Amino acid sequence: MTKRTFLWRGLLVITLIGAFLSLKPLSSQAKSVNLYQEDKKTKTLTWGVKADTNLFGLMNIKNSRIEGFDVDMAKALTQQIYGKNAKAKFIQVTADTKIPLLKNGNLDAVIAVMTITPERAKIVDFSQPYFAAGQSLLVKKGSAIQNVKDLNGKTVLAVKGTTTEADIKKVAPQAKVLQYGDYAQAFVALQSGQGQAMAADNGILYGLAKENQNYRVTGGTFTAAPYGIAVNKGQKDLLNHIDQALVELKENGTYAKIANKWFGDVAGFDYKEASK
Repeated sequence: MTKRTFLWRGLLVITLIGAFLSLKPLSSQAKSVNLYQEDKKTKTLTWGVKADTNLFGLMNIKNSRIEGFDVDMAKALTQQIYGKNAKAKFIQVTADTKIPLLKNGNLDAVIAVMTITPERAKIVDFSQPYFAAGQSLLVKKGSAIQNVKDLNGKTVLAVKGTTTEADIKKVAPQAKVLQYGDYAQAFVALQSGQGQAMAADNGILYGLAKENQNYRVTGGTFTAAPYGIAVNKGQKDLLNHIDQALVELKENGTYAKIANKWFGDVAGFDYKEASK
């Protein structure tokens, strides 16, 4: 082993040890700490956010910052809870890492287009819904399709592995559903005329409509899958303050300001639908 190799390995070990020591306590220890009181000392809340979801949490390559509705809501909630000088700290999460990082204690809360489900509620605690997500329809501007009932006799594009086909068939049994591997493929199929509408979560469709001005979201939501803020089990104090802050942000107009900032120019965006 050369001297250079020895030094490199030594630095690697030190780096790994440092990274390990910087982690917050494991979940069993994190549960015993009142995060609301601990964060009150520093006036800082650590949030898990997505960095790959347009309008909600997306990395801005120009400034290397995550930006979106969820990010702005996290900042507003932090200041509503701890005061105008409070700071929100952000850690990027994915669908696979958001709950493990929360359970491990590396996050105080997760606001990351996270649907409230009974299965997840067994593992984490959810706030009241902060965005009334659900399946909706994306159509070309000028389309006669106004809601899911208009899909009878039409071809609808969806994504494999979702409940979209079953949900549509309940309301429009004569609709034909074509399924694709991901949302990008389904949208390309819509653009090429392989169907008259695309069905998916309204948050995803808002992002597509934002980037493609010839399309609009229509019909409200025909399923209910609201997004909630997740905290670790045993953190009722923090959860209660988040819920109270959500109410206050809606009452003082901050929620509407943030929603209109990100969705106001999206064709088909319904503020009343999103905020209910």
